[in-house]
Amino acid sequence: MNIALTREQEEFVNTLVESGKYLSASDVIREGIRLLEDRYIVYQARLAELQKEIDIGMEQLERGEKIDGRELIKRLHEKNRQSAEGKSE
Repeated sequence: MNIALTREQEEFVNTLVESGKYLSASDVIREGIRLLEDRYIVYQARLAELQKEIDIGMEQLERGEKIDGRELIKRLHEKNRQSAEGKSE
């Protein structure tokens, strides 16, 4: 596989190799890919969790468990007010 890097990217890779942290440019690139894989895994987990929350919300709506938007905002304001009062004590 051939990969084209910008001049800045190539300089960065070379700096890391010259620092002794990595033995070769390939090691730097592999580490970058490992980090990207880790980030992708976290992203997928967060996406799956969000989908679960959406599914739960949809099921609640189907059961008629809903709240009016104005009522929700009122409750959130009250909760924030109570939280702010608790911090000032």
